Amino acid sequence: MGRVLTLELLDEIQDGFNRHDVDAILSHFAEDCEWLMAGGPTPPEGRRCVGKAEIGQVLRDRYVDIPDMRWEDMQHWIGDGERAVSEWTVCGTPRSGEPFAWLGCDLWRFRNGYVVRKDTYWKFAR
Repeated sequence: MGRVLTLELLDEIQDGFNRHDVDAILSHFAEDCEWLMAGGPTPPEGRRCVGKAEIGQVLRDRYVDIPDMRWEDMQHWIGDGERAVSEWTVCGTPRSGEPFAWLGCDLWRFRNGYVVRKDTYWKFAR
């Protein structure tokens, strides 16, 4: 029997993202997890990261590039016990750019209470 997907669990995962605590974030991910990032070189999925090592490196690099990155106005919804949706506003200032605030969401898939897929979308001005 695995962990149960709850709103508190989603809040705990998000808290790790806001603390930039990559180890805490990854403790909620299954070994065979994948993250479909909002942007990237491969249509239609953007960038696909597979496994904790790759996801961890992407997160570490992102937090170096955007040291004040944070997620605000967080709301979660749980579907069938293995799926959830989170809506948020992500904010930050890249070292080489202008401040941003983008509306976005994550489509989550869980297995035994651990993330097996995080599919991220966000809106931004061009």
